[in-house]
Amino acid sequence: MPGRKQRRRKARLAKVAASAPRPADKLRPIVRCPTIKYNRRVRAGRGFSLEELKVCGFSSNIGMKLIKNCVKEAGISRRVAPTIGISVDPRRQNISVESLAVNVARLKAYQARLIVFPRKAGKQKTGDASASDIKALRNGQTVSSIGGTLPISNKFTVKEIKKSELPKGEEAAYRKLRIARSDARLVGVREKRNKSKADEAAASKK
Repeated sequence: MPGRKQRRRKARLAKVAASAPRPADKLRPIVRCPTIKYNRRVRAGRGFSLEELKVCGFSSNIGMKLIKNCVKEAGISRRVAPTIGISVDPRRQNISVESLAVNVARLKAYQARLIVFPRKAGKQKTGDASASDIKALRNGQTVSSIGGTLPISNKFTVKEIKKSELPKGEEAAYRKLRIARSDARLVGVREKRNKSKADEAAASKK
């Protein structure tokens, strides 16, 4: 309904205005879509894992065990992360070094852009924004959406395989499979037919 659509839009705008200069959405990790059919695509996940919040730096050619042994605090605790716009999912586990590296880089890029206002004016704590940053934000240099600043894009190309690039012996593979399936299904029928022909030939000789 048009009226409901307008009400929802006004509610979103009111939410953004009430939380300004805080962005309306939260930072979410990059995850792979499930199943073999869709796992080449990436999307926004529910939240960052606890390991991604802790890891501060590693090389991509070392294993998961070495990473877990050299884990250090990155300055983002589990309780502080939701308060600065980072979604957390404690149930999520990292099963590959690549996904861990991508999301740690995403967190670091967010930290580089993050400006935290002091709770009380004139009483700044460690990690709070400076007076110049706050002045720049008051002049209108704010970000209303994290998704627009740190987008999640699918970068993969689908290349069509030519017939000349197929390995030898795999030409007309579908037809060969169908013929093999038909041969397996008709084994008994063909044996019966050959046997009846042999019996008829033997009877005619008599």
